[in-house]
Amino acid sequence: MSTLVIDASVAVKWFLPEPCSINAIRLLDAGHTLLAPDLLFPECGNVLWKRWLRQEMEADVIPALLSDLCRMDVTIVPTYTLTDEASRIAVTWRRSFYDSIYLALAVSFNGRMVTGDEKLCNALKGTALEQRVVMIGDMA
Repeated sequence: MSTLVIDASVAVKWFLPEPCSINAIRLLDAGHTLLAPDLLFPECGNVLWKRWLRQEMEADVIPALLSDLCRMDVTIVPTYTLTDEASRIAVTWRRSFYDSIYLALAVSFNGRMVTGDEKLCNALKGTALEQRVVMIGDMA
């Protein structure tokens, strides 16, 4: 199967009912090699914290969900190993450094970044990185 880089918008769908949660869950059983930078954990923590702020979840659930995330079958790659490529991507394509870390991981492992960020996907259309990113909704 293929190598897929999972961003936080996809990872939280494993635990929270959201549009395309089924697509995200299917990735876990589809035989793909799943990768993510260690940035995934603080980003997911921030998503959960925002849900708590909006009173959409209880605070005591957050540590349990993050603990579950740590046990998922995803290979975690240290962010510091991706900074050179991420810098190049951020400057060349005017993307945030956060997004560029995920994209750098996809480039480094000849994979594709799976995201729920439609704005990012649209921004990369017509660029050399277009084939490196795919919307979770397009994953069957």
